This record gives sequence, structure tokens and C-alpha cells, in this order.
Amino acid sequence: MSILCISGSAAFPSSNARLLEAVATTFPERGMVQDSLLRQLPLYRPEIDQAPLPETVNAWRGQFAEAKAVIISTPEYLHNIPAVLKNGLEWLKTTGELHGKAVLPITFTPHPPRGKNAIKCLRGSLLALEARIVVELPLYQNALSKSRDGTWQIEGEVKEWLAAAIELL
Repeated sequence: MSILCISGSAAFPSSNARLLEAVATTFPERGMVQDSLLRQLPLYRPEIDQAPLPETVNAWRGQFAEAKAVIISTPEYLHNIPAVLKNGLEWLKTTGELHGKAVLPITFTPHPPRGKNAIKCLRGSLLALEARIVVELPLYQNALSKSRDGTWQIEGEVKEWLAAAIELL
């Protein structure tokens, strides 16, 4: 696995998931893999973070262990990251899969200034997990275009920003 892509949205399908699919399509040479486990994880509680773990937790941790780098795209819910994303990150704290790993955090929201609080919260969680944040990238849905089939089209300066950010991974 090269780059693991995590959509932090609790909704499915979500604009954040579609953005990550468009990133993978735009940069196919980077070998991006889309996560499908985040919304399946049980609620993290320290007393259940021991063997035997649910298989979804083992698979979740395994994805991060195998990944060279991680891209996390998240919306902003109540001036924070979605609880489902925070829960997924909490499952990584005792085993350290993000320690030293290159991470590109993205906020993908409808318009500025939304995302400002989410990126701050995500940064705090990533730093607590000792991830290596390469750059933070706020993106807004009005900066991207949709094709007739509803997929996001990444063009112009947004494509350049993403290319430069991905290169840092």
C-alpha cells in the first residue's frame, strides 16, 4: 500500500469521499487506497483495547501500518472533526501506527471560513499521535467542479496545490 486515503465524514457517500476518489483518479501513479473501515469501528474505550480485538480494529490498524503515507479529508461538524474520525484516531493511540508517518490533513467544506476549527482539532490529534504533518490544505467545494455524473473534477490551482502536497508525502 502506498497512500491510505481516509474520509473523515460520518455520511456515506460524502463529498470528502468523492474528493479522495478524484484525487486518486487524478494521481493514479501514487497508488492510493480508499479506506472502508472507519464507520465500522466500535466506539473506542480503553478497557476494550486489548486482545482479542474486533477484526475491524485489527484491519484498521493494519492499513495504517502498511501505508507509506496518509491523506485525511474531513468536513467540519460543530466546529470540530466528526466523532467517527476522532474515534478512528483513538484506536491508533496505543499501538502507534501514525508515529512518524507522513500525513496530509485536508478540510473539504462548502466555503470559507468553515474547516478552520476542524483542521485545528485534527492537527492536535495528529500531533498527539506523533504523526508527521507535511502540510495542511483547506479546500472548498466551490473551488472544484462536478462532472455530469457527480464526480469531482480537480483542475487548475487546486490540482497544483494537491500535486505539491502529495509530493511532500
